[in-house]
Amino acid sequence: MIYPSIDKLLTKVGSKYLLVNLVAKRAKEMQEKDYYQMKENEYVSSKEIGKSLEEIAKDLIHIKE
Repeated sequence: MIYPSIDKLLTKVGSKYLLVNLVAKRAKEMQEKDYYQMKENEYVSSKEIGKSLEEIAKDLIHIKE
């Protein structure tokens, strides 16, 4: 995984386990509801997992702790 970097993502999320859980839930939501935070052409990745990682990196998804 090159973009977004894991170091940048871990500054947004406390742990790798929380990151994996959050990304999996968001990717599933994208598949089921076809709802995206950004326009389709703004994403670098073509898959939902990559798109959800990009949303986290751009602070479009906020985590309640």
